[in-house]
Amino acid sequence: MTKNLFKPFLISFLAVSLFACSESEPERPLGEYEQGILIMNEGAFGANDGEVFHLNTNTDELKSNIFELENGRPFAGLLQDMILEEDRLYLVANTGKVEIVDARDFKSIGSVTENLDVPRSLVANSGKLFISDYGPYESDFSTPNSYIAVVQSLDGGTVSKKIPVSRKPEDMINAGRYILVAGSEEGKVEVIDAQTEEIFKTIDVEGRPMMFFEANGLVYLYSIASEEVIFYSFHLDNFTLRTTNYYPIVNATGKIAISPEGVAYMLTSSGWPDYQDGVAKIALFDSEIDLDWHNGSGFYGISYDPLLREIYLTNSNGFQGNGTVTVLDEQAIERRTYEVGRGPSGFLFR
Repeated sequence: MTKNLFKPFLISFLAVSLFACSESEPERPLGEYEQGILIMNEGAFGANDGEVFHLNTNTDELKSNIFELENGRPFAGLLQDMILEEDRLYLVANTGKVEIVDARDFKSIGSVTENLDVPRSLVANSGKLFISDYGPYESDFSTPNSYIAVVQSLDGGTVSKKIPVSRKPEDMINAGRYILVAGSEEGKVEVIDAQTEEIFKTIDVEGRPMMFFEANGLVYLYSIASEEVIFYSFHLDNFTLRTTNYYPIVNATGKIAISPEGVAYMLTSSGWPDYQDGVAKIALFDSEIDLDWHNGSGFYGISYDPLLREIYLTNSNGFQGNGTVTVLDEQAIERRTYEVGRGPSGFLFR
């Protein structure tokens, strides 16, 4: 999934500016993985061969399996999310663990490997980690015991508490000491107080809430239904809905990329038996819609590079071998293609 993709640019810019303005502190050379693009490859079910690739945007060199390269062991999991928090990079595997690496050199810092079931995403708040987890599957594949796992150290360790939430929690976002959780199956946004580790408030929404993002100074939530998509924004002073906007996008998958100007690119799929995939485009602040911005099959992930203003679109190739990444400009013209790992699904632009 990968979130907060624009923050690394802001952090990098501020860091460079501070170094440039200070004569007393020498500039620290960037680590190998502090610039360029990290590509998240989910891996294949059963093989658990998720990994991260690194694309050097200056030389166009693609380096594969950098977790294994830097740590001398395979990642050994299905990679679900990749979260950057300052110098730590959290690799969330939905096979029951979180690996924590130094974002500069990808060397292991720590992990969370016990008392997780199906982790989906992660935020850091109040010096702690909060991990959304489906919980154990029942025999009918339901998940009545979903939770947010709490770990007391940013460097990992043991789960100290499980906060029960609605079924199938997905994305999360910080709002001061509070955390908003997208409960995808029951249409709820649960607000957790990170200091008390309790649910502070619950907000009911329509559809299946999937992902939070920031645009135009506001926090938004992307939610999907069979015949439409819904974008919510929030009042963060009292955690109430600020705006609700519906768009006639059919068969949205929940995968979305957002430009800094609030242009959304959403993956759609007709599903079985046709499997006709597409990318729909919406300009959120002027409601311009292009339902057929790009079409094809096998689309699996999407992201937006705010520096070069390009769209990165992944293809799983049916998980029959490696996937591919196609780079499109804002007119949907293909610019470059890369062969990457199994099931590419997300990116981190640095």
